[in-house]
Amino acid sequence: MRSTETLTRAAIAEAIHKKLGLSRAESLAMVEAMLDHMSDALAKGENVKISGFGTFLLRDKGERIGRNPKTGVEVPITPRRVMTFRASQMLKDRIA
Repeated sequence: MRSTETLTRAAIAEAIHKKLGLSRAESLAMVEAMLDHMSDALAKGENVKISGFGTFLLRDKGERIGRNPKTGVEVPITPRRVMTFRASQMLKDRIA
């Protein structure tokens, strides 16, 4: 059964606070800095790999023709960049 709980930035910061003994503000700043660094790398077109966790991959999708399922009218879909996540084998084994 799927869990309905969500891990948040605040929860990660709280875990760092408890485990490392940093202040809550320092823990939150650390989480924010890490997420900012990852976001900046992705914005520059770089993939982000975290060993033992997984890889955030960027992929460019070309223009293609789509179809409105309700009316059947063909519409062009513009090219775009998408991000995907590929879990490491270690993470897959852990959650299985």
